[in-house]
Amino acid sequence: MILLKNKNILVTGGAGFIGSHLTNKLLTLGAKVTVIVKYNSIIDCPRLIKVWDRIKVIEADLRNTDSVKDIAKMKFDLIFHLAAYNHVGDSFKHIFENVNSNLLSTINLLNHGPKFKKLIHMGTSEIYGHQKVLPFNVKEKPNPMSPYAVTKYASELYSILRSKHQKMNLLCLRPFNTFGPFQSEKAVIPEIILKCLQNREIKTTGGKQTREFNYIDNIIDGILFLNSKVSHSIEPINVGSNKPISIKNLVKKIHNFTGSSSKLRIGSVKYRPNEIWKMQANNKFLTSKGWKPEVDFDSGLKKTISWYRNFNQLYFGTKARLKNL
Repeated sequence: MILLKNKNILVTGGAGFIGSHLTNKLLTLGAKVTVIVKYNSIIDCPRLIKVWDRIKVIEADLRNTDSVKDIAKMKFDLIFHLAAYNHVGDSFKHIFENVNSNLLSTINLLNHGPKFKKLIHMGTSEIYGHQKVLPFNVKEKPNPMSPYAVTKYASELYSILRSKHQKMNLLCLRPFNTFGPFQSEKAVIPEIILKCLQNREIKTTGGKQTREFNYIDNIIDGILFLNSKVSHSIEPINVGSNKPISIKNLVKKIHNFTGSSSKLRIGSVKYRPNEIWKMQANNKFLTSKGWKPEVDFDSGLKKTISWYRNFNQLYFGTKARLKNL
């Protein structure tokens, strides 16, 4: 990771949850960071407020070929490609937006975008879908269960195709569920935390399905660790802890950690027809290189709750300062 000092790095989707944390980390490592955002406006990129003056911001829409061609003459040592439509449930209602944001943007970036020495493509564990073998192994055939997963898989496949034809250095990573500060409340952990902090009723399914949740710092460290250890691999690599938890136990744990008086109605919501019952990362490749997560789940969850407690007061409290703007 020290090798990133003074490296010219581009982060697509840098204003997003994972992208913004990655941008912050790269800056601490001494990298020169450029971020692609849809709008060159600090109001539209609140996650980057603290580092706005330390990064180069490019306004471009990767879905638009002409927009991408405007940056074709630029050169980078490394590109982290994170730009995507990322809500699994809503992807069923926004199919074409998924195609454009997840696949077309990748095609435009690789066909018409800037020159680079290495590309790290950020996929998703959702690519696996229903699997008979646990933990999920990259050698198993993907079985995507949502438009989001289908288009992310297609984006990954296209990156691999271009890598073979152009002999470019490529890493395709599949991070498992991630959580932490600044995540959208559309994600399950922020949603439950905020409801608990506000003592609102919480309705869930029976919660038998299991997910692996990774604290954001662990995922960022895993990404950068792999970049330092692997120069090129067309076989995707899982990034995760291999430690799942049931949704039912997750809700109870958050309820306990927040000291909430919210009424829990576990089992009051029907399971989705395409529910993925178990998700768990086979992370042997990553751990065999010497990586291990530094922040355990409970510690990460408590850090996240603390951040959202401040967030809740800032946005929703009776004396919320933002309401005075």
